Formats: sequence, structure tokens, C-alpha cells
Amino acid sequence: MANYLLVYHGGGMPESPEEGAKVMKAWTDWFGTLGGALVDGGNPVSQVKTIAANGSVSNGGTNPSTGYSVIKADNLDAAVALAKGCPVLHAGASIEVAETFEAM
Repeated sequence: MANYLLVYHGGGMPESPEEGAKVMKAWTDWFGTLGGALVDGGNPVSQVKTIAANGSVSNGGTNPSTGYSVIKADNLDAAVALAKGCPVLHAGASIEVAETFEAM
């Protein structure tokens, strides 16, 4: 099994404590369905900077990341299937699914 990095793009913060509780429950429920496939639940991110090959720095680029998680799956298609249950999609976000591999 390989590890897959889920990079979240977009979405938003809950507007009330009640909505926040619903969002947290949705995440907890999704993590529960992942079971042993969950490697790292990750976290949201706040400030984002993008560094270009020429060394220039910009604020976040055109589609900045807003969070991440790490899961394990048999292949990329299986990882995508697991990612489709992620609650961030209900907030209008998208998910980039990338296979990682040991390089060192």
C-alpha cells in the first residue's frame, strides 16, 4: 500500500459554533469510515506563499492549499474513491490526490 497526500483547495470556515460542531462531526465520521487507511488526519492551513523557480514569492498562487490529510490505499483509484467521502467537498472545495513514495 502506498500513502496518498490529499491537498484541499478552497472551502470555508464555519460561520457559527453550531455549524462548526456539525463540520467537526462530519470530519470525525469520515475519519471513522477510513479506519486503518488514515495515516495523518492533517490540519487546515492559514497563510500561503508560493515560491517560483526564479525565486519570486507571491501570496498563495491561483488556487492555494487550505489543508491536507494523508491516507493509504492500494492504488490511486482507491485513494480517489476514499477521498470522495471527504467533508471538505460539501464546502465547495476540491481535493488533489497525490501518491507519495520513499525517495530517501
